Amino acid sequence: MADPAGRLAHVAVIFDLDGTLIDSAPDIHATANRVMATLGFAPLTRTEVQAYVGKGMPNLVARLLEHHGQAPDGALLAPAMARFQTEYLTAHSLTTLYPGVTRALDHLAAAGAALGLCTNKPIAPAHAVMDHLGLSRHFTAVLGGDSLPIRKPDPEHLHATARKMMRPKAIFVGDSEVDAETAQAAGVPFLLFTEGYRKSPLADIFHTAAFSDWATLPGLVETYA
Repeated sequence: MADPAGRLAHVAVIFDLDGTLIDSAPDIHATANRVMATLGFAPLTRTEVQAYVGKGMPNLVARLLEHHGQAPDGALLAPAMARFQTEYLTAHSLTTLYPGVTRALDHLAAAGAALGLCTNKPIAPAHAVMDHLGLSRHFTAVLGGDSLPIRKPDPEHLHATARKMMRPKAIFVGDSEVDAETAQAAGVPFLLFTEGYRKSPLADIFHTAAFSDWATLPGLVETYA
């Protein structure tokens, strides 16, 4: 039931995607190894691949090539990128929502909040996985890593998402160092999901508040709205 007071009607809650709403690392890992195998390279572990996630697909592919001793901006980059883009559009069979995500999004929407997505994932695979998992209905604005000439941690990526939502207050929800840097540079509260893909200790990452259980997120949003 919608909140008649609309107590969050002034708020835009903007989310990261990978490692925040969804656990996509298994599909990213599998896709990376398939693409690298076509170039003759041995498979990497999930931990190795996950270490390169968060700064967008071009960076991921460049780091994978570098890991295999290739120039990250060399002749193999373009064919590897093209193959990755093709594979990535349908790479969501291993991806899952984190427990409690849907209920938390429904709760926030019922309280009047506008929900947006700011991800470094390219926009086409972002929409594909969101459709697959039933997430698309929740979001009024979605910007991917190729939607603008810049991407996170440039704060303009987050600001541009917020402008589309036309609410006076923005809160960012993410899981990584890149997300934290983006929120800090943008000057917005940052709610850090601790069960995602961060690489640093919690104490070393900028955050307004942290949470591990999605059931607690609506309360945090109300606290910092």
